[in-house]
Amino acid sequence: MEVEILIIVCCLILSAFFSGMEIAYISSNKIFIEIEKRQSGILANVLKKLTRKPSKFIATMLVGNNIALVVYGFYMGDLIMSLLLGLLPSESGFVTAIVTDFSLITQTIISTLVILFTAEFLPKVFFQIYANSFLKIFAIPAYLFYFLFSFVSSFVIWISDVILKRFFKTEGDEVQLAFSKLELGNFISEQLETVESDGEVDSEIQIFQNALEFSDIKSREVMVPRTEIVAVDQNVEPKDLVKIFTETGLSKILVYNETIDDIIGYIHSFELFKKPKTLKSILLPVVYAPETMWVKDVLSILIKKRKSIAVVIDEYGGTSGMITLEDIVEELFGEIEDEHDSVMLIEEKLGEDHYKFSARLEVDYLNETYKLDIPEGENYETLGGFITNHTEEIPQIDEEVKINNYHFKILEATNTKIELVELQLKDKI
Repeated sequence: MEVEILIIVCCLILSAFFSGMEIAYISSNKIFIEIEKRQSGILANVLKKLTRKPSKFIATMLVGNNIALVVYGFYMGDLIMSLLLGLLPSESGFVTAIVTDFSLITQTIISTLVILFTAEFLPKVFFQIYANSFLKIFAIPAYLFYFLFSFVSSFVIWISDVILKRFFKTEGDEVQLAFSKLELGNFISEQLETVESDGEVDSEIQIFQNALEFSDIKSREVMVPRTEIVAVDQNVEPKDLVKIFTETGLSKILVYNETIDDIIGYIHSFELFKKPKTLKSILLPVVYAPETMWVKDVLSILIKKRKSIAVVIDEYGGTSGMITLEDIVEELFGEIEDEHDSVMLIEEKLGEDHYKFSARLEVDYLNETYKLDIPEGENYETLGGFITNHTEEIPQIDEEVKINNYHFKILEATNTKIELVELQLKDKI
């Protein structure tokens, strides 16, 4: 009896191991595996051999799991039957006959429940959550079985390849796995999660993450909003424009016809050295882009047309904002400040989970910098937008707004927008 129980326990452990390693390899980050393979040592060599042919590794785990289940079923059936018969009186021949007739159903139900919980469900859950770690920990034992069942798994793969090539006209096992954008993103996210809340993130890691997210950014997320655009009427005298360039420190200024909703071009400060009589004689054309256009497409257009400014228009054709090449580059490399840039936005930590922020700050920037986990949405980009999206109005000065775990106090506001807020996490008050 003791030997049977020991064999059953061993089979359950092996089945759990094979099932877990199968799901661990499928769920693991392939970038992580590739980096581990490039390290020195026994583990790196083992991982190289295991992942050289992914389908063979999976097939080996399936073969091992099936062998363990067959042996388990054989011994578990005998054990259950002997236990059931041991509970019955020796003289109850009629009852014994009934139990014997239904023994197959009883064995199936009990064996299935045991195998589902101990060797299938629980192992796969844990191996999927900690896929990268378990794949490293059990790489060497897995390789032993990989070598032991090599002939069987190779034969199974050969049969499957023949069927796939002959009947389904596919390349079979010759198709190699490639790194996906999702895997790259997950790997970068894992690296960022290892950084302490107050720690500095490697610039290379941050740039890599920005590059992966770049294709999902729309124009409205990058643009300078309409209210912050510096623009002049086309009838302004060139000498007056010189004063505006001096005061703002800008190198380019938009020009409009009657209203800012009709941008007709821009003036480069260099053009003023030509001593023009009117602005129209030195006016340069701009590129127009809708709010919903991807930033990567705006960048392509600007490069193709050799321009540095794009006017962002809304669905009604009005001016929504503007994008410069600098704005786009900053999405990849972070803020770029020159001697004329003045830091107008306030971000100050007042205490534990207590901050003072300009409402113009972007939500994703605050989440990356201060780990606030403020919900992001398509209807807003800034902290002020997050608040007004919830209140559906412009809060008054000294008004307090509670949104989930966030407690805002409005410090400065106008009739049209929120300027400055104080933030404290609600559960820390």
